[in-house]
Amino acid sequence: MLFQRLLSAFASSSAVAHAITKGPTPSQIKNLVTFGDSFSDVVQTGDHATAWPVYAADYGHYHLFPYAKYGAPCSTKQIQIPYPSLLESQIPSYEDGIANGSLSMLHPDDTMYTLWIGANDIGGWGLLTGEAAQNVTLVDIVQCTMEWVEVLYKSGARYFLFQNLPPLEHTINYGAVSYPNLYWTAQRNQTDWHLTMTQYVAAGNELSSLMLKNLASTLPDIHIGLFDSYKLISDMLAHPQDYLNGTAPVNTTGAIHSCVYELNESTSDTGNCTIVTGSDVDSYLWYDEVHPSEQTDRIIARELVAGIERRSDNWTTWFS
Repeated sequence: MLFQRLLSAFASSSAVAHAITKGPTPSQIKNLVTFGDSFSDVVQTGDHATAWPVYAADYGHYHLFPYAKYGAPCSTKQIQIPYPSLLESQIPSYEDGIANGSLSMLHPDDTMYTLWIGANDIGGWGLLTGEAAQNVTLVDIVQCTMEWVEVLYKSGARYFLFQNLPPLEHTINYGAVSYPNLYWTAQRNQTDWHLTMTQYVAAGNELSSLMLKNLASTLPDIHIGLFDSYKLISDMLAHPQDYLNGTAPVNTTGAIHSCVYELNESTSDTGNCTIVTGSDVDSYLWYDEVHPSEQTDRIIARELVAGIERRSDNWTTWFS
């Protein structure tokens, strides 16, 4: 009996030790390097307020190195829009910093790299509207994001946290019910948009999870995690009272900055806008027809840091 208890205790301690090797340990990470699109851009922010990486750096006491850019696709070879893409612009900017020594303070064992991208690739002016380059599929777009891991891994990075697609099908622009807005004023079949976006997001997130698991098993000494933006924001949609704390009633269907345009109206015009101000803004999940609000960003930052610091596994899964 004593031998069996000792064997059981050894097995349990070994399992715990093995689990600890997945991802970083508490207080290990000192630097946060962020890539992506307007959801993570700290200058031209999607919510015209403080972006989640700034909050995350504050909550985690990290040094922040932001590379995400508004409007970015993964690659302009796939989605040909004139914004600083991940592969052709953001990664080269980071590599320039490595080459010239301005990023010499980044070390493989204390630096976390995050990526949140894809809304522009699969949305309006992307896959959804047939604007992708010839023969580009959802599989190609997800594989493009895996190149982010592979390229940075070759440069010495070892800790990665991938943020999957949020529930874009519940934004105003891609929802079951919508209106002409800043992001699309042309005629559209809204039901088709909503159903297609639902499928793109679900399939894209499943593909990215499978591909990340494969990378985790094939690249030595790599630590890859998945931050489930989809499930977190879905939980906020289902239980807004647990997350939104403004002075107005909680709101998950409207937006802080909502602009209704006439059909085919130029977006250089202002549209008919309704703007929420003051402390009421923290009652809203969405800032506009596409972007999360600042309060949503605070929650994302809080939960992402909790995953990095190993205080919570509610939304973060470490594959290696």
